[in-house]
Amino acid sequence: MTTKEAPRQNDEPAMTNEPPLVRNRSRVREGLPFPLGATWDGLGVNFALFSAHATKVELCLFDADGEHEVERIELPEYTDEVWHGYLPDARPGQLYGYRVHGPYAPEEGHRFNPNKLLLDPYARQIVGELVWDEALFGYTIGHPDEDLSFDERDSAPFMPRCRVVDPAFTWGRSQRIQMPWDHTIVYETHVRGYTMHHPAVPEAQRGTFSGLMVNEVIDHIRSLGVSSVELMPIHAFVQDQHLLEKGLRNYWGYNTLGFFAPHSSYLAGDSINEFKEMVARFHAADLEVILDVVYNHTAEGNELGPTLSLKGIDNASYYRLMPDDLRYYIDDTGTGNTVNLSHSRVLQMVTDSLRYWATEMRVDGFRFDLATILGREPHGFDEGGGFLDSCRQDPVLSQVKLIAEPWDCGPGGYQVGGFPPGWAEWNDRYRDTTRAFWRGDEGQLAELATRIMGSADFFDRRGRRPFASVNFVTAHDGYTLYDLVSYDEKHNEANGEDNNDGHDHNLSWNHGVEGPTDDPDIRTLRLRQIRNFFATLMFSQGTPMVLAGDEMLRTQGGNNNAYCQDNEINWLDWNMSGDAHAMIDYLRHIIALRQRYPILRRGRFLSGDYNEELGLKEVTWLTPDGSEMDVERWEDPEARSIGVLLDGRARPSGVRRPGADVTLLLLLNAHPEAVSFQLPEVPRGNGWMCRLDTAMAPEDTNCQRAFGDDHRLMGRSLALLELVQERA
Repeated sequence: MTTKEAPRQNDEPAMTNEPPLVRNRSRVREGLPFPLGATWDGLGVNFALFSAHATKVELCLFDADGEHEVERIELPEYTDEVWHGYLPDARPGQLYGYRVHGPYAPEEGHRFNPNKLLLDPYARQIVGELVWDEALFGYTIGHPDEDLSFDERDSAPFMPRCRVVDPAFTWGRSQRIQMPWDHTIVYETHVRGYTMHHPAVPEAQRGTFSGLMVNEVIDHIRSLGVSSVELMPIHAFVQDQHLLEKGLRNYWGYNTLGFFAPHSSYLAGDSINEFKEMVARFHAADLEVILDVVYNHTAEGNELGPTLSLKGIDNASYYRLMPDDLRYYIDDTGTGNTVNLSHSRVLQMVTDSLRYWATEMRVDGFRFDLATILGREPHGFDEGGGFLDSCRQDPVLSQVKLIAEPWDCGPGGYQVGGFPPGWAEWNDRYRDTTRAFWRGDEGQLAELATRIMGSADFFDRRGRRPFASVNFVTAHDGYTLYDLVSYDEKHNEANGEDNNDGHDHNLSWNHGVEGPTDDPDIRTLRLRQIRNFFATLMFSQGTPMVLAGDEMLRTQGGNNNAYCQDNEINWLDWNMSGDAHAMIDYLRHIIALRQRYPILRRGRFLSGDYNEELGLKEVTWLTPDGSEMDVERWEDPEARSIGVLLDGRARPSGVRRPGADVTLLLLLNAHPEAVSFQLPEVPRGNGWMCRLDTAMAPEDTNCQRAFGDDHRLMGRSLALLELVQERA
């Protein structure tokens, strides 16, 4: 299809019951090209939209309930590829959208269609639900030429609306927490699922930001000892058509529609200030708020996807297109499209969005979905790429927490350890190694030692610190911790894909029975394994991340891909058993131990170097007989037990903190049978005090042992002992 101007809509509206459409009223002024979006200045509203290839942009205004388009105004000015205009009588609450004119030439990368109402990429609020209809597509579905055809139906009746907002909010004394990395423990949760069943949350507030503000909710989170609440995507997102047709919903929210607007169904009221109030309340409880953000793709899909925003505003600028055929999209995300952060204006949009959430909304950090995409340039991933460099030099973004999910499905997409200084990264190698070790797999000791010491093989470069490794055993994607010890196989039948979705490499173990069981021995062993996972996580160097609900033994019934289950499969059950209450207390106990002993959260990588002045080593790896590990033992595939002696007194000179000179002994036994560890003799010590044994109740573990005594560690269990130091 040759390049042509998209057919214009008929200037005369059809005979309907709708009020007449007013066009091009003279009250619009030229306005400014910056800031982008709809900006209320106290006197009027400035509208600015980037599009390098459009020929005309029309601002569409709607009545108060959003039902009728009452006015269409051509933006009068075009400056530096930004279309802009100022309405002196527009006010906060005004509902609007855009119609963008230009060539409809898919083979040249252009998909302009003014029949399609488009959302402002900078909209601070999006109201209403998208209703799936063929009119949402820029081409005529079923046409022989597919997306090369042109659809003239109006999509406005099926689209949500943008709303102009007043940013005023009284923050009082609330400020970002800026929790030091060595005290950071991330708690990953979901706005909706966390409170849908919470008895203290009023029904109208369940599943919303207001629900998370309820005192009992915040009190539970704070009582655990975690520092940072990471919320799964809260940006406005779309419910996928294919899921709705199966009676399912996009629960996780990785299908972004607007990068500046909170998801409308997470608001109990009409104002986005609800989100700000939630942040303020979390900050008052000394809790950080971290957002899981999706800037790698949008909800518009591939060439057969709908035209909702960026595709109709300037498709060739906003998306990465196949260089030899601009009709098609590069799909490094597995979702149909890839946002083009190599374009300066697209890069600006993403960094503007981040700064907006960090300043106007005062969040404390971001976790980036498929973050390798964000560092990908046309030649591949580049740790010096435009986006990563922008974050590093930005006076705002360089001061908040930046956490990468360091992989995507594109070539060279696995980049654990490949991000630049200033970034932390999800470490899936930690997850897999820890799971394999406690399952009892062969040959895991050497790998385990590297992972629990902060994965220096990945992160010890360019001055990066152990906190760069975000250690986790479970996350939203995969099993819960209870399911990890209860299922050998995934059980995703509820997803409607014949159990073919979700990955099979779970490294899980049901301990003898698939799913729920009344067998007391299996239940006891499963609970001990959960305690082992929690303890390993908290006693490892790096930044621990806990999946919300794991502390209360939440199950998804073996579903390891519950992205589409907006129901009891994902919603936390606050009607907890005695075992759940005990596990909550246990997690509180081991988090307190982590915070008590700075050597468990060192700011520098530990080494096995010998401190000749003190006659000590920071780290010594021990066999059960108390001798130091040798090559033969490291390479023994049957070895499943190891001791780790951490001596804080051997730390090189420098700033010292209270408690930094503590010496700890961590013992791990993944054998099915008990193993006796001979307790080593340590200079200037007077025996060992047991602080934790996962085979025992916490109140039964505080007992002192002499040097040379045996500590009998039950099968599949872990112990932590503290050196009783001689008094000076």
